[in-house]
Amino acid sequence: MGVTLYHFPMSGPSRGALLAARAVGVPIDVQHLDLIAKEHLKPEFIKINPQHTVPTLVDGDFVVWDSHAIGPYLVRTYGKDDSLYPNDPKQKAIVDQRLYFDCGTLYPRIRQICFPVLFQGEEEIYDEHKTSLDEALGFLDVFLEGNDFVAGKNLTVADCCLVASVSSIVSVGWDITPYSNVNSWVARCALTIPDYAESNQTGANQYGKAVRSKLAPGQI
Repeated sequence: MGVTLYHFPMSGPSRGALLAARAVGVPIDVQHLDLIAKEHLKPEFIKINPQHTVPTLVDGDFVVWDSHAIGPYLVRTYGKDDSLYPNDPKQKAIVDQRLYFDCGTLYPRIRQICFPVLFQGEEEIYDEHKTSLDEALGFLDVFLEGNDFVAGKNLTVADCCLVASVSSIVSVGWDITPYSNVNSWVARCALTIPDYAESNQTGANQYGKAVRSKLAPGQI
């Protein structure tokens, strides 16, 4: 039956799942859902995912959502080896921590800035939210100290999720050059993950443009 990914290109988490699929090399049928047009609220999609979120992966009669679950599943099911999501308990714990850092710390701080602008009419970014995001980027910079990727020397599914998040806020206009490790890592991911430009950067650019169009001048 094949593997289907329900996907919205402007969504960072959705792009994280797509990047993981590209890194694994599994053929997938990408079905676009326009969240702005509320296509995710159609009854046929709610039957698939009652939480009606993207990304959602359908593999035969198995359904899973959340990019931080989808990436590991794809590696375990279709990966040629375990390099993208290690079997070793200690290495796996580091990758898991980085995944949880994305969904629990970094991405919520990006969303805290961008969601009110996109959907609630906010035109300004509060200083405390800027400080909070910069703190998270500083943590990520420390994780990358002496490492090519967020969990060590090799690309993992954690890089796929985190770079989708970081590229989103960079496309809004956030300056990450003060975080030299993060800055070079983003470029490294772009060169390492197959089909990075189409699978991630195009959607990140769309997201950035949408946020910038609603911000008051001088906010970024």
